[in-house]
Amino acid sequence: MVRFSGRSWARSTSRLSGLRARRRRDRPGRAHGRRTQQALAGRSVAGQVFLLQVAIVLLLVVAAVGALVLQVRHDSTTEARNRSLAVAETFADAPGTREALSSPDPTAVLQPRAEAARMGSKVDFIVVMNTDGIRYTHPKPDRIGKKFVGTLGPALAGKSFTEEITGTLGPLVQAVVPVKADDGTVVGLVSAGITTENVGGVGDRQLPLLLTAAAAALALALGGTALVSRRLLRQTHGLGPFEMTRMYEHHDAVLHAVREGVLIVGGEGRLLLANDEAHRLLDLPEDAEGRHVLELGLDADTAALLASGHVVTDEVRLVGDRLLAINQRPTDLKGGPAGSVATLRDSTELRALSGRAEVAREHLKLLYDAGVGIGTTLDVARTAEELAEVAVPRFADFATVDLSEAVLSGGEPDAGTSLRRTAFSGIREDAPLYRAGERIGFIASTPQAHSFGTGEAVVAPALKEAHGWLAQDLERTAQVVEYGIHSLITVPLRAGNLVLGVANFWRSEKPEPFDEEELALAEELVARAAISIDNARRYTREHTMAETLQRSLLPRNLPEQSALDISYRYLPAQAGVGGDWFDVLPLSGARVALVVGDVVGHGLHAAATMGRLRTAVHNFSALDLPPDELLGLLDELVGRIDQDEATEDGSAAITGATCLYAVYDPTTRQCTVARAGHPPPAVVRPDGSVDFPAVPAGPPLGLGGLPFETAELKLEEGSRLVLYTDGLVEDRERDIDVGLELLRTALTGADRSPEDTCRAVLDALLPARPGDDIALIVAGTRALGADRIAEWRVPSDPAAVGEVRASVTRQLMEWGLEDLVFTTELILSELVTNAIRYGHGPIEVRMLLDRSLICEVFDGSNTSPHLRYAASTDEGGRGLFLVAQLTERWGTRYTPAGKVIWTEQPLP
Repeated sequence: MVRFSGRSWARSTSRLSGLRARRRRDRPGRAHGRRTQQALAGRSVAGQVFLLQVAIVLLLVVAAVGALVLQVRHDSTTEARNRSLAVAETFADAPGTREALSSPDPTAVLQPRAEAARMGSKVDFIVVMNTDGIRYTHPKPDRIGKKFVGTLGPALAGKSFTEEITGTLGPLVQAVVPVKADDGTVVGLVSAGITTENVGGVGDRQLPLLLTAAAAALALALGGTALVSRRLLRQTHGLGPFEMTRMYEHHDAVLHAVREGVLIVGGEGRLLLANDEAHRLLDLPEDAEGRHVLELGLDADTAALLASGHVVTDEVRLVGDRLLAINQRPTDLKGGPAGSVATLRDSTELRALSGRAEVAREHLKLLYDAGVGIGTTLDVARTAEELAEVAVPRFADFATVDLSEAVLSGGEPDAGTSLRRTAFSGIREDAPLYRAGERIGFIASTPQAHSFGTGEAVVAPALKEAHGWLAQDLERTAQVVEYGIHSLITVPLRAGNLVLGVANFWRSEKPEPFDEEELALAEELVARAAISIDNARRYTREHTMAETLQRSLLPRNLPEQSALDISYRYLPAQAGVGGDWFDVLPLSGARVALVVGDVVGHGLHAAATMGRLRTAVHNFSALDLPPDELLGLLDELVGRIDQDEATEDGSAAITGATCLYAVYDPTTRQCTVARAGHPPPAVVRPDGSVDFPAVPAGPPLGLGGLPFETAELKLEEGSRLVLYTDGLVEDRERDIDVGLELLRTALTGADRSPEDTCRAVLDALLPARPGDDIALIVAGTRALGADRIAEWRVPSDPAAVGEVRASVTRQLMEWGLEDLVFTTELILSELVTNAIRYGHGPIEVRMLLDRSLICEVFDGSNTSPHLRYAASTDEGGRGLFLVAQLTERWGTRYTPAGKVIWTEQPLP
């Protein structure tokens, strides 16, 4: 609605009668400043006239100055030509000039004369030359004897002339005249000239005077123009042509379109103008304009007020059956026409309309806040709580949200009416409603059951009369009614065809029950929240699936081994599962491999890729490959994964992964480490000091083309080897260097178990909301004592097999393993015999007493034996088969010097 007060309409009327309202509306200084700005901007009539006059005056002044400058320069050049010609002719006709030209040394005679004449005549040069143009004189002696620069033809023909050229002194004006013999023959030439710099000197000296005169003329012209424009500005009140035309054209349209009555009364009390709204509110006759206000049939008080012209503000008068708020102002302030202007506003309609507008504004604000405040997280329960918090107390005194159990875990809602109260919010905490977390089985007659089953909203304006709701729990519902909760709206949380639950809005403070308009608002509010709850449900489902997949691909239990005391932590990111993984892999010879890796990205793809890489590491480790060779095979695998996942347009979704692989040997306390783009390991020495060994950083897996390198670490018994992924030491707010320093601080300290170390590291570095997965392994090193290791060097002689059997027997008896003597002798006899027969030296035998009895035979050959079935006619081929039957595990691993055949037997 557009409102006009008596003051505004007085201004409008004054503008129509002489455009004097600006002086009434603005303070003189501010109005003058605004009018001046408009005039300078050229928006008003005065401004346009001012700019046009200034442009004409400026153009005239510039033209006059330019013409004067050009004239001065032309006169200076003409004067220079005349002076040069006069000087040259005078010198040419001077006594002795002609005789000197025929003398043996013309320069000696003429040079002093020429210089004296030059200084006396104030020219820049006088040059005397022969008919070939060779100079006899010149202001610069080094130019004498050289060719004259200029035109000689006319002078040689006996004519004097002037020209403008660029000579040896620069740009100049010069004259050339002939020197004639008595018979008229040209015997020489004389040239005199002035440089351009001196030619323009006169004009340059006159130029400041010209500019000063022009500036004075321009200032006088501008002053006169400003005075004329200022007078015109006051007379037009700063209005432009278009503005004046538009004001007159639109005045009547605006006057009759406003929802306020407007009356303009002249000084004698006659009605000059009444718009359509004034006719309606006062029920004026058609011919009201021109008549006295006392003759219009108005009540006496109202007519007297309008005729008096007194100033009133929002004075309420009863006119007929309407309460009208009247504002009235005189129009004769500061010399305006006599009379008054009044505005009429129907307060009855305005009050009702304002109330509805305020309610609508509050509803829109509530919906806006709901759109901003609901769904800030992808948590189902938190989203339901946000819905309840937004609704209280602005829409309801209490709000509850009941969801199906399956929805909370990411599934689709179950059939039936058993719901879980997920959110509760109210103006007080002591309301006898079901609390959050309670499981509620709604009976079929309740609004909640009806809404959940049919997907339709239900309003119960009077709960004490809602028998279906009262039957839910007679004792509790009676307490609710007694508490003062008297009205309810139940709205289903619908997402497509699914009804996820219901939202309940309860009223106790306001005595009015919920109505249909508030029901529509509740439906709109819940519809927005239902989308966010469904998004959170879907995310929960996908996150749970991905996390389940990821955890199924990670090790559930660590294998038994004696080399390392291991503790670990795995923490998935809250934003989504990633591709971090770790593993502990027992190897032959009591060795243990530790691996930790990270696949770039999050979600199912990263988890699935992690599972493939973990499986590959398991398979490659079974081959007892060195760490650098194992990473090389992983690198090729990741490259093939990228090729297999190429899209139709030929582009591939680069997988990207990092990995660190370490092999620890408890017999030598040697740890061999290689890494592919992964953070370096940390080593905590037994004294509590921490360092990060310099392990060569290979490229991430999948790049290909570059080899990997290993580092050999000597670890004392009781050291702790710490492997981790980058999510532990790096995030968006912390650089990796800072994270590594924090890790060093957290690891520092002696006499801590791996479990205590894990706890201390996570307490110090774990962010409140991890943005990436975190995998952490702390491995305390152990050493296999020398009393549990037996080694023998075996010569390449079949007779040495018997000595080996004897030594093995003695060692087993010492270890108390008498039950394994026969089997072990048989195994080692076969393996040593094969090494002597098919391999070459050196040959060594080693036995390790660990969780099992390990037997190893070293030889210098790279040929690996193969298990096979021997035919009945074969003389050999049954020994290795026998070894496989007598041992729990056996295999081959290669060393830089050859190979090792190993076996493991369970201890009795």
